[in-house]
Amino acid sequence: MRRFAVRTYGCQMNQHDTEKVSNLLHHGGWRPAAREDEADLLVVNTCSIREKAEHRLYSDLGALRAWKAAAPGRLVGVGGCVAQQEGDEILRRFPQVDFVFGTHNLRRVPALVAGAEAGRRRAALAEVRDPARFDLPERHPAYAGATPGRAWVTVMEGCDMFCSFCIVPTTRGREISRSADAIEAEARGLAAGGVREITLLGQTVNAYGRHDVRRGRSQVPFAALVRRLATIPGLARIRYTSPHPIFFDADLVRAHRELENLCPHVHLPLQSGSDRILEQMRRRHTRDDFRRLAERLREARPDVALTTDLIVAFPGESDADFRDTLELVREIGFVDAYSFKYSPRPGTRAAELPGCVPAEEAQARLQELQALQRGLTLAAHRARVGQATEILLEGASRRPGQVMGRDPYHRVVNLSPPAGLDPRPGELLPVRLVEATPHSLIAELAVKETHGQADEAKRRRAESVKIASRTGSFSA
Repeated sequence: MRRFAVRTYGCQMNQHDTEKVSNLLHHGGWRPAAREDEADLLVVNTCSIREKAEHRLYSDLGALRAWKAAAPGRLVGVGGCVAQQEGDEILRRFPQVDFVFGTHNLRRVPALVAGAEAGRRRAALAEVRDPARFDLPERHPAYAGATPGRAWVTVMEGCDMFCSFCIVPTTRGREISRSADAIEAEARGLAAGGVREITLLGQTVNAYGRHDVRRGRSQVPFAALVRRLATIPGLARIRYTSPHPIFFDADLVRAHRELENLCPHVHLPLQSGSDRILEQMRRRHTRDDFRRLAERLREARPDVALTTDLIVAFPGESDADFRDTLELVREIGFVDAYSFKYSPRPGTRAAELPGCVPAEEAQARLQELQALQRGLTLAAHRARVGQATEILLEGASRRPGQVMGRDPYHRVVNLSPPAGLDPRPGELLPVRLVEATPHSLIAELAVKETHGQADEAKRRRAESVKIASRTGSFSA
């Protein structure tokens, strides 16, 4: 039996691409290796959002010379965003690489592997506008997936926004949406197979279908798609990532109030709290636009958990611009944030902007922002202690003897199972939150609440968040 392994860097889209490639290899007769040193094929699925990930790839490929030489017949493939960018150059620089595939060419992986076994080194990099590129085989019976009970579902790929710091339109191409019927069929199949939670994926996921709807094609807006999926039996949770603030319409906001299985969590990328920097980033919204959207979401679903992405030290960012970001982050009260120092990407508009922030100052700003967010996160977690919730179990926790899962707000919850109970990944468990940490919540098993008790718990949580915000207990 031929064995494969995949190294994955980057976002949820990359992780899902790894799942798709793994499933394709299963259909091609391959099976996963327990360890890389037992694999006959190693695929490196790359990310190019930040320079560090690119450098890591090149370091990995250098080290893989020895891995490949250790056993005759081993193969190395490179996919993902760096592969889309560099393509043939990777084959030229690294003779140990047997094939390269871009983000639109996942379906060609089995053929590329077969060609490599026959001694042919190739790169498949063409941009594919045909929606048939989404047509992949159903999950192979031998492929369990990495997250029992949870699954990603691609609804669209690519981006037409061209934010000045972002390489995605180059590496992922222009926006293209799958048909709603195909998405619903996949979601129904997953639910029938025991999946309880799906996350709808797209670079600007809530832009789904917009070009087709505008041109009168048979497609639906994103909110209508979510409403269709919410009717699928057995589907307890629906999430989506990552939306763009300008594509939130009234129906999507209302869906958060009306759909019980649409999770009360929105990951809403802000990037900067300065209007001047937002304009330089070409984000197409202002800080007030973002603030009003957060207010609308909280009016629709008072207990909604908002998380975000933030970039510090964008070219030309002054101390006043950075203070505007801190002020808005504090005001919104994000439950969590992914924050990074700006990393110039070749071919983007921002890479040509003047005003580079010195490295020492960039690091200091990142640390200050992250300290503020740690305080916000801990305050949000403490506000929930004593409440009941439900977790979708993922597996063993980093805490010895505990298991972990995520609640509807996408928070990590750790639990010590009572003696005699052996919960399995993919199960939904009712719990009561008993302790808060800056990174997770601690829970004990609880009797499931009635609907009335659950509604009261939501009301108490929303009120706790409002009180914490008014009293300043969200500050670091």
